[in-house]
Amino acid sequence: MSEILSLAGANLISPIILSFALGLIAALARSDLTIPEAVAKGMSIYLLFAIGFKGGVAVSAHGIDQTLVLSLVAGLILSFTLPVLAFGLLRAMTGLSTIDAAAVAAHYGSVSIVTFVAATSVLNGRMISSEGYMVAVAAVMEAPAILSALWLVARGGGGARMEPGLIRELLLNGSIVLLVGAFFIGAITGEQGLADISAFIVAPFKGVLCLFLLDMGLIAGRGLRQSKGVVSLGAVGFAIAMPLASAMIGLGVGMLIGLSVGGIVLMMVLCASASYIAVPAAMRVALPEANPAVYLTLSLGVTFPFNLTLGIPLYLAIAQTVTGG
Repeated sequence: MSEILSLAGANLISPIILSFALGLIAALARSDLTIPEAVAKGMSIYLLFAIGFKGGVAVSAHGIDQTLVLSLVAGLILSFTLPVLAFGLLRAMTGLSTIDAAAVAAHYGSVSIVTFVAATSVLNGRMISSEGYMVAVAAVMEAPAILSALWLVARGGGGARMEPGLIRELLLNGSIVLLVGAFFIGAITGEQGLADISAFIVAPFKGVLCLFLLDMGLIAGRGLRQSKGVVSLGAVGFAIAMPLASAMIGLGVGMLIGLSVGGIVLMMVLCASASYIAVPAAMRVALPEANPAVYLTLSLGVTFPFNLTLGIPLYLAIAQTVTGG
């Protein structure tokens, strides 16, 4: 327990977490601090390219093996099945309708790339290596959860809308295209390619991440202000219980596959995180009746800060304890 508290304390006073806290406090205090949308989008593009590229370089040095393939398959299966678990918990813990519960569940089967990046930074800071191809696992876990949520609504007699272009839109989602594309560029160019642009994607990375999390804090704070009376105590409890349960599933899967300690932590983080970019966009099309105030508040306002402040240190401590790493 002391190790977990020590890790959490170190994480809480990192520039990354404090930047998020600054944005959150500023929004709750109704400050006029804002990050221009174009700047925020530019930072998002930068982070996705950098993490994808570095993951591809790691794969080029590591090579393709059975563990990589198993990790990708496991990520795909987890993204389909975790929403079913989330849906069951939501129906037991809250009074949400079938449509709202399915919309929230979709967020908890997909992933938060920013949480993944933050976890990678924590591992790097503690000199813990991880499999570079985990970024590819993150990419395959983006979309399946959305299809799973639509199945849950259809099974419950709801009004899910499978628009003709939805599947294409999911597969060609900008974040997925950029992440996967940068991954392949890194895999093709290898370590020489990384050396050529390291001044651009290595040195500035943490500074850009701090500014991006400042913006995330502002968005989360505004969402919390606007969600009063909409989100129940049971829903908040779910937003903390679900990532913990999912992380334990990720722990078991990572150990079964044979990932390193760092890889297991990243698998736990991917399972525990909740999407707040790709899935909300899809829900507006597929489940327009679902209430955005509910699913955005839970994923971005509760689960995201929980994972950043307490979740990542907890998952790391558990993985090290269980594996002896």
